[in-house]
Amino acid sequence: MMRRTAALALSFALTAVVAVTAQVQNWPSENPPRPLPSRPVSFPPYELHTLSNGMQVMVVMHHEQPEVSMRLLVRAGAAYDPPGKGGVANLVASLLNQGTTSRSAQEIADTIDSIGGDINTGASSDLTSANVLVMKDSFTLGMDLLADIVRNPAFAQEELDRQREQALASLQVSLQDPDFIASVVLGRLIYGTHPYGLPDTGLPDSIARITRDDIREFHRRYFAPNNAILAVVGDVEDAEALAAAQRVFGNWSQESIQVPAMPAPPKPTRRVIVIDKPDAVQTAVRIGHLGVRRKTSDYMALDEAIRILGGEGSNRLYRVLRSERSLTYSASADMNTMLLAGDFAAETDTRSEATAEVVKLIADQFWRLQRERVADSELAGAQAYMTGSFPLTIETPGAIARQVLNVVFYDLSLDELRTYRQRANGVTPDDIQRVAKSYLEPDHLAVVMVGNAAAFKDQLRKAGFGKYELISLDRLDLSSPDFKTH
Repeated sequence: MMRRTAALALSFALTAVVAVTAQVQNWPSENPPRPLPSRPVSFPPYELHTLSNGMQVMVVMHHEQPEVSMRLLVRAGAAYDPPGKGGVANLVASLLNQGTTSRSAQEIADTIDSIGGDINTGASSDLTSANVLVMKDSFTLGMDLLADIVRNPAFAQEELDRQREQALASLQVSLQDPDFIASVVLGRLIYGTHPYGLPDTGLPDSIARITRDDIREFHRRYFAPNNAILAVVGDVEDAEALAAAQRVFGNWSQESIQVPAMPAPPKPTRRVIVIDKPDAVQTAVRIGHLGVRRKTSDYMALDEAIRILGGEGSNRLYRVLRSERSLTYSASADMNTMLLAGDFAAETDTRSEATAEVVKLIADQFWRLQRERVADSELAGAQAYMTGSFPLTIETPGAIARQVLNVVFYDLSLDELRTYRQRANGVTPDDIQRVAKSYLEPDHLAVVMVGNAAAFKDQLRKAGFGKYELISLDRLDLSSPDFKTH
Protein backbone atom coordinates (compact mmCIF):
# COMPACT_ATOMS: atom_id res chain seq x y z
CA MET A 1 0.00 0.00 0.00
CA MET A 2 2.82 2.34 0.91
CA ARG A 3 4.60 1.51 -2.38
CA ARG A 4 1.45 2.21 -4.33
CA THR A 5 0.96 5.57 -2.56
CA ALA A 6 4.56 6.53 -3.26
CA ALA A 7 4.19 5.56 -6.90
CA LEU A 8 1.05 7.63 -7.24
CA ALA A 9 2.78 10.61 -5.58
CA LEU A 10 5.73 10.30 -7.94
CA SER A 11 3.38 10.07 -10.92
CA PHE A 12 1.54 13.21 -9.84
CA ALA A 13 4.84 15.02 -9.30
CA LEU A 14 6.14 14.10 -12.75
CA THR A 15 2.86 15.15 -14.29
CA ALA A 16 3.08 18.50 -12.51
CA VAL A 17 6.67 19.03 -13.65
CA VAL A 18 5.73 18.23 -17.25
CA ALA A 19 2.73 20.56 -17.03
CA VAL A 20 4.80 23.39 -15.57
CA THR A 21 7.55 22.82 -18.17
CA ALA A 22 4.96 22.91 -20.94
CA GLN A 23 3.53 26.12 -19.53
CA VAL A 24 6.99 27.72 -19.38
CA GLN A 25 7.78 26.63 -22.92
CA ASN A 26 4.47 27.96 -24.16
CA TRP A 27 4.82 31.39 -22.55
CA PRO A 28 4.87 34.14 -25.16
CA SER A 29 8.34 35.50 -25.81
CA GLU A 30 9.09 38.86 -27.39
CA ASN A 31 11.80 41.48 -27.49
CA PRO A 32 11.49 44.77 -25.60
CA PRO A 33 9.61 47.42 -27.57
CA ARG A 34 11.68 49.59 -29.84
CA PRO A 35 12.26 53.17 -28.70
CA LEU A 36 9.91 55.71 -30.17
CA PRO A 37 11.30 57.81 -33.01
CA SER A 38 12.93 61.06 -31.93
CA ARG A 39 10.64 64.04 -31.95
CA PRO A 40 11.83 67.13 -33.79
CA VAL A 41 13.54 69.61 -31.48
CA SER A 42 13.50 73.23 -32.48
CA PHE A 43 15.81 75.63 -30.71
CA PRO A 44 13.93 78.83 -29.78
CA PRO A 45 14.67 82.03 -31.72
CA TYR A 46 17.57 84.14 -30.48
CA GLU A 47 19.45 87.36 -31.14
CA LEU A 48 23.07 88.23 -30.36
CA HIS A 49 23.97 91.87 -29.62
CA THR A 50 27.04 93.76 -28.48
CA LEU A 51 26.64 96.89 -26.35
CA SER A 52 28.81 99.92 -27.02
CA ASN A 53 31.00 99.00 -24.03
CA GLY A 54 31.77 95.56 -25.50
CA MET A 55 29.37 93.40 -23.49
CA GLN A 56 27.86 90.57 -25.52
CA VAL A 57 24.14 90.06 -24.94
CA MET A 58 22.33 86.93 -26.09
CA VAL A 59 18.52 87.05 -26.00
CA VAL A 60 16.55 83.82 -26.43
CA MET A 61 12.76 84.09 -26.71
CA HIS A 62 11.21 81.10 -24.95
CA HIS A 63 7.57 81.74 -24.05
CA GLU A 64 6.56 78.30 -22.77
CA GLN A 65 6.89 79.34 -19.12
CA PRO A 66 6.32 82.78 -17.52
CA GLU A 67 9.87 83.06 -16.20
CA VAL A 68 13.15 84.65 -17.23
CA SER A 69 16.71 83.51 -16.60
CA MET A 70 19.50 86.09 -16.59
CA ARG A 71 22.93 84.52 -16.57
CA LEU A 72 26.19 86.45 -16.79
CA LEU A 73 29.65 84.99 -17.39
CA VAL A 74 32.96 86.72 -16.74
CA ARG A 75 35.89 85.35 -18.72
CA ALA A 76 38.08 84.70 -15.67
CA GLY A 77 38.00 81.75 -13.30
CA ALA A 78 40.27 79.73 -11.03
CA ALA A 79 42.96 79.53 -13.72
CA TYR A 80 43.35 83.31 -13.25
CA ASP A 81 44.08 83.08 -9.51
CA PRO A 82 47.26 84.91 -8.46
CA PRO A 83 50.28 82.59 -8.01
CA GLY A 84 50.25 80.93 -4.61
CA LYS A 85 46.71 82.10 -3.86
CA GLY A 86 44.51 79.45 -5.38
CA GLY A 87 40.88 79.91 -4.39
CA VAL A 88 40.55 83.65 -5.10
CA ALA A 89 38.06 83.23 -7.97
CA ASN A 90 36.03 80.77 -5.93
CA LEU A 91 35.83 83.20 -3.00
CA VAL A 92 35.01 86.11 -5.31
CA ALA A 93 32.09 84.11 -6.73
CA SER A 94 30.81 83.05 -3.31
CA LEU A 95 30.91 86.68 -2.08
CA LEU A 96 29.08 88.30 -5.01
CA ASN A 97 25.63 87.75 -3.51
CA GLN A 98 26.77 88.27 0.10
CA GLY A 99 26.30 92.01 0.10
CA THR A 100 26.80 94.97 -2.23
CA THR A 101 27.52 98.63 -1.59
CA SER A 102 23.77 99.26 -1.36
CA ARG A 103 22.29 95.95 -0.16
CA SER A 104 23.28 93.62 2.69
CA ALA A 105 23.43 89.86 2.21
CA GLN A 106 20.16 89.55 4.15
CA GLU A 107 18.47 92.18 2.00
CA ILE A 108 19.51 90.38 -1.18
CA ALA A 109 18.18 87.09 0.18
CA ASP A 110 14.91 88.64 1.37
CA THR A 111 14.37 90.45 -1.94
CA ILE A 112 14.83 87.36 -4.11
CA ASP A 113 12.68 85.26 -1.75
CA SER A 114 9.87 87.81 -1.79
CA ILE A 115 9.44 87.44 -5.55
CA GLY A 116 9.83 83.65 -5.62
CA GLY A 117 13.10 83.84 -7.52
CA ASP A 118 16.54 82.32 -7.22
CA ILE A 119 20.04 83.76 -7.24
CA ASN A 120 23.31 81.87 -7.35
CA THR A 121 26.95 82.40 -8.22
CA GLY A 122 29.92 80.15 -8.94
CA ALA A 123 33.34 79.80 -10.49
CA SER A 124 35.07 77.15 -12.58
CA SER A 125 38.55 76.97 -14.07
CA ASP A 126 37.70 79.28 -16.98
CA LEU A 127 34.94 81.57 -15.78
CA THR A 128 32.92 83.14 -12.99
CA SER A 129 29.14 83.26 -13.22
CA ALA A 130 26.10 84.89 -11.65
CA ASN A 131 22.54 83.80 -12.33
CA VAL A 132 19.16 85.24 -11.42
CA LEU A 133 15.89 83.43 -12.17
CA VAL A 134 12.57 85.26 -11.70
CA MET A 135 8.99 85.22 -12.86
CA LYS A 136 8.24 87.47 -15.81
CA ASP A 137 6.57 90.18 -13.72
CA SER A 138 9.80 90.58 -11.70
CA PHE A 139 12.12 90.84 -14.70
CA THR A 140 13.09 94.47 -14.03
CA LEU A 141 13.98 93.77 -10.40
CA GLY A 142 15.87 90.65 -11.42
CA MET A 143 18.06 92.64 -13.80
CA ASP A 144 18.69 95.24 -11.09
CA LEU A 145 19.84 92.53 -8.67
CA LEU A 146 22.10 90.86 -11.23
CA ALA A 147 23.78 94.13 -12.14
CA ASP A 148 24.22 95.09 -8.48
CA ILE A 149 25.93 91.88 -7.35
CA VAL A 150 28.19 91.78 -10.41
CA ARG A 151 29.19 95.45 -10.47
CA ASN A 152 29.05 96.52 -6.82
CA PRO A 153 29.99 93.68 -4.45
CA ALA A 154 31.06 94.92 -1.02
CA PHE A 155 33.47 92.07 -0.23
CA ALA A 156 33.02 92.78 3.49
CA GLN A 157 35.81 91.39 5.65
CA GLU A 158 33.41 89.51 7.94
CA GLU A 159 31.79 87.82 4.95
CA LEU A 160 35.21 86.92 3.52
CA ASP A 161 36.22 85.38 6.85
CA ARG A 162 32.99 83.37 6.99
CA GLN A 163 33.32 82.08 3.43
CA ARG A 164 36.99 81.23 4.02
CA GLU A 165 36.12 79.22 7.14
CA GLN A 166 33.48 77.30 5.21
CA ALA A 167 35.91 76.58 2.35
CA LEU A 168 38.62 75.38 4.75
CA ALA A 169 36.20 73.18 6.69
CA SER A 170 34.98 71.58 3.48
CA LEU A 171 38.54 70.99 2.29
CA GLN A 172 39.56 69.37 5.58
CA VAL A 173 36.87 66.76 4.99
CA SER A 174 37.76 66.33 1.31
CA LEU A 175 41.45 65.81 2.07
CA GLN A 176 40.54 62.61 3.92
CA ASP A 177 38.44 61.34 1.00
CA PRO A 178 40.35 58.92 -1.27
CA ASP A 179 38.23 59.89 -4.29
CA PHE A 180 39.00 63.60 -3.90
CA ILE A 181 42.70 62.93 -3.35
CA ALA A 182 42.94 60.61 -6.36
CA SER A 183 41.23 63.14 -8.63
CA VAL A 184 43.46 66.01 -7.51
CA VAL A 185 46.66 63.97 -7.93
CA LEU A 186 45.57 62.85 -11.40
CA GLY A 187 44.90 66.48 -12.32
CA ARG A 188 48.39 67.42 -11.17
CA LEU A 189 49.94 64.59 -13.20
CA ILE A 190 48.02 65.56 -16.34
CA TYR A 191 48.39 69.34 -16.23
CA GLY A 192 51.67 69.77 -14.38
CA THR A 193 52.13 73.38 -13.27
CA HIS A 194 49.25 74.65 -15.40
CA PRO A 195 46.44 76.06 -13.18
CA TYR A 196 44.02 73.44 -14.50
CA GLY A 197 45.91 70.92 -12.39
CA LEU A 198 44.82 72.39 -9.05
CA PRO A 199 41.37 72.32 -7.42
CA ASP A 200 39.23 75.34 -8.32
CA THR A 201 38.60 75.81 -4.61
CA GLY A 202 42.30 76.17 -3.84
CA LEU A 203 44.13 74.28 -1.09
CA PRO A 204 44.27 75.10 2.65
CA ASP A 205 47.60 76.92 2.55
CA SER A 206 46.64 79.09 -0.43
CA ILE A 207 43.18 79.92 0.93
CA ALA A 208 44.69 81.02 4.24
CA ARG A 209 46.89 83.55 2.41
CA ILE A 210 44.06 85.28 0.53
CA THR A 211 43.33 88.84 1.63
CA ARG A 212 40.46 91.22 0.97
CA ASP A 213 42.79 93.16 -1.33
CA ASP A 214 43.30 90.01 -3.43
CA ILE A 215 39.54 89.63 -3.78
CA ARG A 216 39.01 93.26 -4.75
CA GLU A 217 41.90 93.23 -7.21
CA PHE A 218 40.58 90.13 -9.00
CA HIS A 219 37.21 91.84 -9.38
CA ARG A 220 38.76 95.12 -10.55
CA ARG A 221 41.01 93.38 -13.07
CA TYR A 222 38.56 91.00 -14.72
CA PHE A 223 34.99 92.15 -14.09
CA ALA A 224 34.33 94.44 -17.04
CA PRO A 225 31.66 94.58 -19.76
CA ASN A 226 34.15 93.76 -22.54
CA ASN A 227 35.06 90.60 -20.60
CA ALA A 228 31.48 89.47 -19.96
CA ILE A 229 28.63 87.68 -21.72
CA LEU A 230 24.99 88.04 -20.68
CA ALA A 231 22.23 85.62 -21.64
CA VAL A 232 18.60 86.62 -21.12
CA VAL A 233 16.33 83.65 -21.76
CA GLY A 234 12.62 83.15 -21.27
CA ASP A 235 9.28 84.92 -21.57
CA VAL A 236 10.74 88.15 -22.91
CA GLU A 237 11.05 89.90 -26.25
CA ASP A 238 14.35 90.86 -27.81
CA ALA A 239 13.84 94.63 -27.65
CA GLU A 240 12.69 94.43 -24.03
CA ALA A 241 15.69 92.38 -22.94
CA LEU A 242 18.17 94.52 -24.84
CA ALA A 243 16.74 97.71 -23.32
CA ALA A 244 17.02 96.22 -19.83
CA ALA A 245 20.63 95.18 -20.43
CA GLN A 246 21.44 98.66 -21.72
CA ARG A 247 19.79 100.25 -18.69
CA VAL A 248 21.74 98.31 -16.02
CA PHE A 249 25.01 97.63 -17.85
CA GLY A 250 25.27 100.35 -20.48
CA ASN A 251 27.28 102.76 -18.30
CA TRP A 252 29.72 100.07 -17.11
CA SER A 253 33.18 101.19 -18.20
CA GLN A 254 35.48 99.06 -20.32
CA GLU A 255 38.80 97.84 -18.94
CA SER A 256 42.01 96.67 -20.55
CA ILE A 257 42.05 92.95 -19.78
CA GLN A 258 45.45 91.34 -19.27
CA VAL A 259 45.25 87.53 -19.39
CA PRO A 260 47.87 86.03 -17.07
CA ALA A 261 50.63 83.93 -18.62
CA MET A 262 50.15 80.21 -18.04
CA PRO A 263 52.62 77.39 -18.65
CA ALA A 264 51.62 74.82 -21.25
CA PRO A 265 50.50 71.44 -19.88
CA PRO A 266 53.19 68.77 -20.29
CA LYS A 267 52.96 66.06 -22.93
CA PRO A 268 51.34 62.85 -21.66
CA THR A 269 53.82 60.76 -19.69
CA ARG A 270 53.32 57.44 -17.97
CA ARG A 271 53.55 57.92 -14.22
CA VAL A 272 52.06 55.74 -11.50
CA ILE A 273 51.36 57.09 -8.00
CA VAL A 274 50.22 55.00 -5.04
CA ILE A 275 48.93 56.96 -2.04
CA ASP A 276 49.02 54.68 0.99
CA LYS A 277 46.00 54.93 3.28
CA PRO A 278 46.36 51.85 5.51
CA ASP A 279 42.86 52.03 7.01
CA ALA A 280 41.15 52.02 3.60
CA VAL A 281 39.03 48.99 2.69
CA GLN A 282 38.85 49.90 -0.99
CA THR A 283 41.01 51.73 -3.52
CA ALA A 284 40.11 54.87 -5.43
CA VAL A 285 41.48 54.47 -8.97
CA ARG A 286 41.95 57.32 -11.47
CA ILE A 287 43.56 56.85 -14.90
CA GLY A 288 43.94 59.31 -17.77
CA HIS A 289 46.02 61.72 -19.79
CA LEU A 290 45.92 65.12 -21.48
CA GLY A 291 43.07 65.56 -23.95
CA VAL A 292 41.74 68.39 -26.09
CA ARG A 293 40.29 71.84 -25.55
CA ARG A 294 36.59 72.45 -26.12
CA LYS A 295 36.96 74.08 -29.53
CA THR A 296 38.16 71.01 -31.39
CA SER A 297 36.97 69.85 -34.79
CA ASP A 298 36.83 66.20 -33.64
CA TYR A 299 34.92 67.02 -30.45
CA MET A 300 31.76 65.07 -31.30
CA ALA A 301 33.58 61.90 -32.40
CA LEU A 302 35.81 62.05 -29.32
CA ASP A 303 32.81 62.59 -27.06
CA GLU A 304 31.17 59.46 -28.43
CA ALA A 305 34.41 57.46 -28.21
CA ILE A 306 34.78 58.26 -24.51
CA ARG A 307 31.10 57.51 -23.94
CA ILE A 308 31.66 54.07 -25.41
CA LEU A 309 34.64 53.66 -23.10
CA GLY A 310 32.76 54.67 -19.98
CA GLY A 311 29.74 56.92 -20.51
CA GLU A 312 25.99 56.77 -20.77
CA GLY A 313 24.54 54.55 -23.46
CA SER A 314 27.41 52.05 -23.76
CA ASN A 315 30.11 52.04 -21.01
CA ARG A 316 32.57 49.23 -21.64
CA LEU A 317 34.25 49.87 -18.30
CA TYR A 318 31.06 49.18 -16.38
CA ARG A 319 30.39 46.06 -18.42
CA VAL A 320 33.90 44.65 -17.95
CA LEU A 321 34.45 45.64 -14.31
CA ARG A 322 30.96 45.33 -12.91
CA SER A 323 28.76 43.10 -15.05
CA GLU A 324 31.37 40.51 -16.08
CA ARG A 325 33.70 40.45 -13.05
CA SER A 326 31.88 42.10 -10.11
CA LEU A 327 34.98 44.12 -9.23
CA THR A 328 33.18 47.41 -8.57
CA TYR A 329 29.79 49.01 -8.18
CA SER A 330 30.40 51.65 -10.82
CA ALA A 331 32.99 52.73 -13.38
CA SER A 332 33.03 55.62 -15.80
CA ALA A 333 35.14 57.69 -18.18
CA ASP A 334 34.79 61.35 -19.04
CA MET A 335 36.16 63.85 -21.52
CA ASN A 336 36.72 67.11 -19.69
CA THR A 337 37.22 70.04 -22.05
CA MET A 338 38.06 73.63 -21.16
CA LEU A 339 39.15 76.77 -22.94
CA LEU A 340 42.85 75.95 -23.23
CA ALA A 341 43.11 72.18 -22.71
CA GLY A 342 41.26 69.11 -21.52
CA ASP A 343 41.70 65.52 -20.39
CA PHE A 344 40.42 61.98 -20.78
CA ALA A 345 39.93 60.28 -17.41
CA ALA A 346 38.52 57.00 -16.13
CA GLU A 347 37.54 56.35 -12.53
CA THR A 348 36.27 53.66 -10.23
CA ASP A 349 36.59 52.29 -6.70
CA THR A 350 37.33 48.65 -5.99
CA ARG A 351 38.15 46.33 -3.12
CA SER A 352 41.82 46.52 -2.14
CA GLU A 353 42.93 43.09 -3.34
CA ALA A 354 41.43 43.67 -6.82
CA THR A 355 43.25 46.98 -7.43
CA ALA A 356 45.98 45.73 -9.78
CA GLU A 357 43.51 43.73 -11.85
CA VAL A 358 41.20 46.73 -12.19
CA VAL A 359 44.01 49.06 -13.26
CA LYS A 360 45.10 46.61 -15.95
CA LEU A 361 41.55 46.13 -17.22
CA ILE A 362 40.97 49.88 -17.52
CA ALA A 363 44.23 50.37 -19.43
CA ASP A 364 43.27 47.46 -21.70
CA GLN A 365 40.02 49.22 -22.60
CA PHE A 366 41.93 52.34 -23.69
CA TRP A 367 44.00 50.10 -25.99
CA ARG A 368 40.91 48.28 -27.24
CA LEU A 369 39.35 51.51 -28.52
CA GLN A 370 42.38 51.95 -30.76
CA ARG A 371 42.79 48.37 -31.92
CA GLU A 372 39.20 47.26 -32.52
CA ARG A 373 36.48 48.84 -34.60
CA VAL A 374 33.50 49.55 -32.36
CA ALA A 375 30.32 47.62 -33.03
CA ASP A 376 27.47 49.44 -34.71
CA SER A 377 25.23 48.57 -31.74
CA GLU A 378 27.64 50.14 -29.24
CA LEU A 379 27.81 53.36 -31.20
CA ALA A 380 24.05 53.36 -31.69
CA GLY A 381 23.55 53.03 -27.94
CA ALA A 382 25.74 56.04 -27.20
CA GLN A 383 24.09 58.10 -29.92
CA ALA A 384 20.59 57.16 -28.80
CA TYR A 385 21.36 58.35 -25.28
CA MET A 386 22.92 61.61 -26.50
CA THR A 387 20.16 62.52 -28.92
CA GLY A 388 17.41 61.34 -26.58
CA SER A 389 18.64 63.36 -23.61
CA PHE A 390 19.55 66.50 -25.57
CA PRO A 391 16.02 68.02 -25.40
CA LEU A 392 16.33 67.99 -21.59
CA THR A 393 19.32 70.34 -21.86
CA ILE A 394 17.22 73.01 -23.55
CA GLU A 395 13.97 72.44 -21.68
CA THR A 396 13.99 75.42 -19.28
CA PRO A 397 15.20 79.02 -19.56
CA GLY A 398 18.06 78.29 -17.16
CA ALA A 399 19.19 75.25 -19.15
CA ILE A 400 18.99 77.16 -22.42
CA ALA A 401 21.02 80.01 -20.92
CA ARG A 402 23.80 77.61 -19.95
CA GLN A 403 23.88 76.10 -23.42
CA VAL A 404 24.00 79.36 -25.36
CA LEU A 405 26.60 80.88 -23.04
CA ASN A 406 28.84 77.85 -23.49
CA VAL A 407 28.61 78.23 -27.26
CA VAL A 408 29.51 81.93 -27.14
CA PHE A 409 32.18 81.52 -24.44
CA TYR A 410 34.03 78.76 -26.29
CA ASP A 411 33.66 80.61 -29.61
CA LEU A 412 31.64 77.84 -31.24
CA SER A 413 29.14 78.14 -34.05
CA LEU A 414 25.62 78.93 -32.89
CA ASP A 415 24.46 76.23 -35.31
CA GLU A 416 25.93 73.60 -32.97
CA LEU A 417 22.76 73.62 -30.88
CA ARG A 418 20.44 73.48 -33.90
CA THR A 419 22.33 70.62 -35.54
CA TYR A 420 23.26 68.61 -32.43
CA ARG A 421 21.26 65.50 -33.30
CA GLN A 422 22.40 65.37 -36.90
CA ARG A 423 26.03 65.77 -35.90
CA ALA A 424 25.77 63.14 -33.16
CA ASN A 425 24.15 60.60 -35.47
CA GLY A 426 26.64 61.39 -38.24
CA VAL A 427 29.62 59.87 -36.39
CA THR A 428 30.61 56.44 -37.77
CA PRO A 429 32.59 53.51 -36.32
CA ASP A 430 35.46 54.54 -38.59
CA ASP A 431 35.39 58.02 -37.03
CA ILE A 432 35.61 56.48 -33.55
CA GLN A 433 38.64 54.39 -34.45
CA ARG A 434 40.30 57.33 -36.21
CA VAL A 435 40.04 59.67 -33.22
CA ALA A 436 41.00 56.89 -30.81
CA LYS A 437 44.21 56.34 -32.75
CA SER A 438 44.86 60.06 -33.12
CA TYR A 439 44.16 61.28 -29.59
CA LEU A 440 44.39 58.40 -27.11
CA GLU A 441 47.80 57.41 -25.75
CA PRO A 442 47.37 54.23 -23.69
CA ASP A 443 51.14 53.86 -23.26
CA HIS A 444 51.30 57.29 -21.61
CA LEU A 445 48.53 56.94 -19.04
CA ALA A 446 48.86 58.59 -15.65
CA VAL A 447 47.63 56.22 -12.92
CA VAL A 448 46.66 57.09 -9.35
CA MET A 449 45.62 54.63 -6.65
CA VAL A 450 44.62 55.70 -3.14
CA GLY A 451 44.14 52.85 -0.69
CA ASN A 452 45.81 50.27 1.49
CA ALA A 453 49.01 49.77 -0.50
CA ALA A 454 50.02 46.64 1.41
CA ALA A 455 47.00 44.84 -0.04
CA PHE A 456 47.89 45.35 -3.71
CA LYS A 457 51.37 46.80 -4.34
CA ASP A 458 53.01 43.39 -4.82
CA GLN A 459 50.51 42.59 -7.60
CA LEU A 460 51.20 45.72 -9.65
CA ARG A 461 54.30 44.34 -11.38
CA LYS A 462 52.40 41.36 -12.75
CA ALA A 463 49.71 43.75 -14.01
CA GLY A 464 52.34 45.77 -15.88
CA PHE A 465 52.64 48.64 -13.40
CA GLY A 466 55.65 47.59 -11.38
CA LYS A 467 57.30 51.01 -11.54
CA TYR A 468 55.40 53.28 -9.18
CA GLU A 469 55.90 55.97 -6.55
CA LEU A 470 54.64 55.16 -3.05
CA ILE A 471 53.60 58.09 -0.86
CA SER A 472 52.13 57.86 2.61
CA LEU A 473 48.95 59.90 3.05
CA ASP A 474 50.39 61.70 6.07
CA ARG A 475 53.30 62.90 3.89
CA LEU A 476 51.16 63.93 0.92
CA ASP A 477 51.50 67.55 -0.26
CA LEU A 478 49.20 68.25 -3.20
CA SER A 479 50.98 71.48 -4.10
CA SER A 480 54.51 70.00 -4.16
CA PRO A 481 56.05 68.85 -7.48
CA ASP A 482 56.78 65.39 -6.05
CA PHE A 483 53.62 65.31 -3.87
CA LYS A 484 55.68 64.96 -0.68
CA THR A 485 56.10 67.20 2.33
CA HIS A 486 59.69 68.30 2.98
